[in-house]
Amino acid sequence: MSATDLTLLPLLEASYRHWLGQSLPRPAGLPQAEALTWLHERAPYALLAHGNESDPLFCYANEQALRCFGYPRAEFIGMPSRFSASPKDRAARQVLMETVVRQGYASGYEGWRVDQAGRAFMIHAGVVWNLLDREGQHLGQAALFWPDKERIGQVE
Repeated sequence: MSATDLTLLPLLEASYRHWLGQSLPRPAGLPQAEALTWLHERAPYALLAHGNESDPLFCYANEQALRCFGYPRAEFIGMPSRFSASPKDRAARQVLMETVVRQGYASGYEGWRVDQAGRAFMIHAGVVWNLLDREGQHLGQAALFWPDKERIGQVE
C-alpha cells in the first residue's frame, strides 16, 4: 500500500461515516490496526475515489476495483473517472455524480461499467459519497460497489 493510499483510505472511511453514520463494511471484530490493509487488499467490494478536478481523475482504487476494471494500478490512477462507464452510460453516471454533490451521498445504485478491454459489467448496491478532508473541505467523491450480487453485504 502506497503512502497516498495510507492517507486517502482513512479519509474515505471518515467521509463514509460522516454521510452514512457507519463504518465501511468489514468483518466483525477486525482490529482497527488491520482495517486499512483489509479494505485495500481483501475487501470483497470495490472501493475507489476521484478528485475534484473539472474532469475528475481516479486517485484511489482497492484491489477489488482494479480486478473489476482490469487495469494495473499505474494506469488506473490518474485516469478520468468518466472512462469507468461506456460512452452510452456516461450521462446517467454524471447525473448520479451531480446528485451526490448536492446531497452528500447516494446509495442503492446499480448500473453498467466497462473494463479496460471494453467489456461491460454490472455494479450492485453502489454507494457514492462526497470525500471530505479533516476540515470538511470537498476533495472529490468516493464509491463502493459490489461486483457480485450474491455476495452483497458478505464480508466474513
